[in-house]
Amino acid sequence: MRAFVIDEITPEDMEKLENRLKEQELLSIEHLYHFNLPPALLSPMQQEHAPECGPFYMAVETGRDWVRLELLVRAKRILRCACIAYATPAQQEHMISYLENLLSDLGIPL
Repeated sequence: MRAFVIDEITPEDMEKLENRLKEQELLSIEHLYHFNLPPALLSPMQQEHAPECGPFYMAVETGRDWVRLELLVRAKRILRCACIAYATPAQQEHMISYLENLLSDLGIPL
């Protein structure tokens, strides 16, 4: 699995991050969150499949001192479909920036 990882985060900063993610109602299951992709960033196939398969998201997992953004675009309504694919460069850039900005807003050093 391709992923973007930020590690060596202090326990205090991890608590701040987890609290913010829960406040934003991004929690899927414990320590796993969904970052929804903006519709404008969807690939043509994802746009076509959005009514049946979407919404589309990228998973974010948190650990004891790390956060990992999976670079796979998943669909909430289906597990297997051609529209589920590794993120495009634009999708990757957007979601990595989103995560980095979130950490920055919380005062968590990168």
